Amino acid sequence: MKPLSVNGRAFAQIAGFHPELTAFRRDLHLNPELGFEEVYTAARVEASLKACGVDEIHTGIGKTGVVGIIKGKAPASTKHGAVRSVGLRADMDALPMAEHNSFAWKSCKPGLMHGCGHDGHTAMLVGAARYLAETRNFAGTAVLIFQPGEEGYAGARAMMQDGLFKRFPCDQIYAIHNSPEYDTGIIGITPGPMQAAVDRIEIVVTGKGGHGARPQNCIDPVLVAAHIITAAQSIASRNVSALDEVVVSICSVQAGHPGAMSVIPGQVTLVGTVRTYRPAIQDMVEHRLRALCESIAMGFGASAHLVYDRVYPATINTVPEATFASDVAAELVGEAHVMRDMTPSMGGEDFSFMLQEIPGAYIRVGQGGAEGSFLHNSRYDFNDDILPLGAALHVGLVERAMPLA
Repeated sequence: MKPLSVNGRAFAQIAGFHPELTAFRRDLHLNPELGFEEVYTAARVEASLKACGVDEIHTGIGKTGVVGIIKGKAPASTKHGAVRSVGLRADMDALPMAEHNSFAWKSCKPGLMHGCGHDGHTAMLVGAARYLAETRNFAGTAVLIFQPGEEGYAGARAMMQDGLFKRFPCDQIYAIHNSPEYDTGIIGITPGPMQAAVDRIEIVVTGKGGHGARPQNCIDPVLVAAHIITAAQSIASRNVSALDEVVVSICSVQAGHPGAMSVIPGQVTLVGTVRTYRPAIQDMVEHRLRALCESIAMGFGASAHLVYDRVYPATINTVPEATFASDVAAELVGEAHVMRDMTPSMGGEDFSFMLQEIPGAYIRVGQGGAEGSFLHNSRYDFNDDILPLGAALHVGLVERAMPLA
């Protein structure tokens, strides 16, 4: 691979205020907030956008979301099919997890940390806002969307239900996420499926509790749950084609009391997740899992109730916009540093709700990272070196989609 060399006037100018973006990012890391609680974060974003000279700033959208509007030097083109407005989205929320780093900007809130880089995503979009407001080298409108509650709260949907796209129409929309598993500066994207649908499953197995020395007098829900856990894995291996991606994971088992060695509980709760790309596979998995739970429990004289919650749909990039974003990325970092067919992830993203309404693409930017410093890891930190790159990519998407005549 050729050494990374970033091209373009935007990158050079944004690199000039890299120290300020780094300080902003680290302040957000120091003060993490959960979904729909991003009061401090939203206020910092609002103040930064005012300082940048953004034309309009709207707050409280989707509870704690912020939207900034920047007009280009020229009005949007009137040609048929021309792009008149481009949306750029950054997520703002942190995670409910303890941080085990020791640097000066470590989270000051016990049990909360920016373990996914949303502090960096927010800083990149603030950097893009400053450049776009200073230069305005585009014809049309840039819509800067600072979204709350991506981590399981469906903040994208909340903003849309609050009239996001009715109040601020977008012809295209893009989002950037960091990737520690890829080298610094690699930009990855793929047309079509990019992130999986996220479903939450909860299985409550009810039996008959009693003494652990007299199991014949009980209906042991722990035994039933164990059979369900094992059988659930047969869905991926025996009910789904090897060409279709599916993950069924039971991640939590709650049964009895940790110190009760001889008490068979009356109930067991299993919690987990299902990840798929195609709705037909999603439907099949729910049907098969429900049938397995009920029939296995019945066979032991117990009962099982499945709650299947479809949290986020799959994140599907539209082909023209994914191709366009790849072209913009290639101009910025060179074709050798662009992965146009990045392997889709089984992780989920509520940006999927926006892509169901507006054509666009979800983009990954490599940030490298030491072993163990991956997303949602207690030693994770965003790589500030990629702040100007991410901001310049945002800028490139706006300027290339809505060029001045």
